[in-house]
Amino acid sequence: MTPLLRGTVVTPSGAIDDGVLALVDGVIAEVGPASAFPAATLPAPSDRVYVPGMIDVHCHGGGGFGFPDSDADGARAAAAHHLGRGTTTMLASLVSAAPEKLLERIATLAPLVDDGTVAGLHLEGPFLAREVCGAQDPRYIVDGDPALLATLLDAAGGRIRSMTVAAETAHFDVLAQQLSAAGAVVSVGHTAGDYDTVAAALGTPTGPVSITHLFNGMHPMHHRHPGAVGAALEVAAEGRAVAEIIGDGVHLAAGTVAMVFATVGPDHVTLVSDAMQAAGMPDGQYSLGPLQVTVGDGTARLTTPDGTPGAIAGGTSSVFDVFSRAVRYSGVPLADAARAGATTPARLLGLTDRGELSAGLRADLLELSADLDLLRVLRGGVEVSRLSPA
Repeated sequence: MTPLLRGTVVTPSGAIDDGVLALVDGVIAEVGPASAFPAATLPAPSDRVYVPGMIDVHCHGGGGFGFPDSDADGARAAAAHHLGRGTTTMLASLVSAAPEKLLERIATLAPLVDDGTVAGLHLEGPFLAREVCGAQDPRYIVDGDPALLATLLDAAGGRIRSMTVAAETAHFDVLAQQLSAAGAVVSVGHTAGDYDTVAAALGTPTGPVSITHLFNGMHPMHHRHPGAVGAALEVAAEGRAVAEIIGDGVHLAAGTVAMVFATVGPDHVTLVSDAMQAAGMPDGQYSLGPLQVTVGDGTARLTTPDGTPGAIAGGTSSVFDVFSRAVRYSGVPLADAARAGATTPARLLGLTDRGELSAGLRADLLELSADLDLLRVLRGGVEVSRLSPA
């Protein structure tokens, strides 16, 4: 018997108030209003809300484990944590490290890519700007090195799906060409470049382009010096790049999130967690790659010798948390938030089989309460988690 789910169904074109999803063999077979289905087959009307499973293109870990340093079992546990919180597709993000460490991480995580636990790898560095390195260890930040990138790409065998590169790093044009040729997203970020430098960089790649966590890892925008933020907003608004935003209430204010959606539009925004190993864990001491992190009141910051607050060191939320905050606190329409949480990142990564509630796509979806609490997660039509309302 074909499972039917009935409630508010959020599709790319908007919400169907009394909609139905028909699932067959892990695929969405039909989507439409309840009136289009035989009445005898329908479940009772409900106040459930159905949205696509979230897709996170920037995540360093969670559940006590981090992709930059855990073994394969720990990395699987990190992915499982986010799956349980509604992330049905994700990249495993690394941080700047010595070449031998990056190669070791690629080898460790490769099986997780191959079996679909993660959709690929994201390298955040090492070709970044020390001036705005944030929670990246400056000891391992180096100038753009095409030979090193070639070694990493060759070792990964197509598993690197995205890489963050500073616009002003040496040989940016060559690096962008290498990444595009390998089918990877060129993500400009952790850059101290001025407006012209960043605008030029964003226009260089021949493949997909993104901005790594817009506003974070770059100088603030000034009305006489628009800088990286100004260039990123312009290029994204023109449809030539996708802007990542960490709308978790720590990295960005709710009003900033609202402004980005209004300026750029949901087709060019992707919600990310930038989560690290402390996501879903109590306050305490953690690590992000080689750096020590202190989490207090749910905010992760680099640990400092004198105990003063260090730089923000990744997030402790999930993309679903960011999605729900966008709706609740930034006033983003539900359908727009779902596009930014799933549809746009799927398109960015070239994943044509998921990312929206449409017939023929993989049945990755979330069942929510009327108040947008997460109730169930289905990946490929299979329930992977049952959660009580928060």
